[in-house]
Formats: sequence, C-alpha cells, structure tokens
Amino acid sequence: MKFNWGTGIVIAFVGFISFIMYFVINMSTNKKLDHDLVTEDYYKQELLYQNDINKEKNASKLLGKLSWKKSVEGMIITFPEDLDYNEIKGKVFLYRPSNKQLDFETTFSLSNHNLLIPDKRLLDGRWNIKIDWNYKGNNYLFKEEILY
Repeated sequence: MKFNWGTGIVIAFVGFISFIMYFVINMSTNKKLDHDLVTEDYYKQELLYQNDINKEKNASKLLGKLSWKKSVEGMIITFPEDLDYNEIKGKVFLYRPSNKQLDFETTFSLSNHNLLIPDKRLLDGRWNIKIDWNYKGNNYLFKEEILY
C-alpha cells in the first residue's frame, strides 16, 4: 500500500474523530463529572419566580428584618419582634450546592420569635437558605447564601 496525501488526511480525520468521541463518552459516563440542575422541576420553578419577587418585596417593607446566627445548638433564625409569633407559619429550605443529599425542607410554626435548626442537620460550609413564610395572610420570602 502506498502512503500519500489522501491516506494521511483520512488517517488524521479518523484519529481526530476517535479523540473527540473518547472525550464525549468519558464525560457522559463518568459519575464524578455529573452536573445536576438545582431542582428537578427547574422550568416549573422558573414560572413561579414572579411570586418569589413579590414575597421578597413584602419582606422588604417590614419594619423588622429576619436574621440568623450560628450557635452551639445550631442555626437560630430570628423573626421580627414587632410581629405576633403565633401567626407566623411557613417552611425552611436549605440547599447545599456541593451535595444534593444534604438538602432538606421543613415546615414550622413558632412558639417564640426564634426558630432553631439543629446543628446535627448542618455541616460547615456554604448553604443557600430559603424561608417562605406567612403572617396574617401576607406571604414573605427570605433568601440568602450563608457560610455555616
């Protein structure tokens, strides 16, 4: 067989295609390189985003602000003192960007102005916290990226 320019170009194309296919297959099957969406129902959540904007506007109009601090027992979330804590109900969602298995959501109704999330549920590092709460028919939302 005679090796000429045509044969060299075909070998170069086959080598390049093989090289690209190797990386495509490797990236598709390697579990370390698996990147999930933030939520399973991403598009549904996107359509509901205007509701979140309205809830955040309501929260910004409050006299007192929602705050959090780290303590020995865990994370203490403090609701505004000027509100009646018996009327506050809602849910807390904590999202861990680095590990989906650590995400959790819990509902709450308060017995004082503080809500405690136990330390055993939280690992040190970055968390996204989302508190969706209701007070006397008005909906409020608190979202923040925190380092615990």
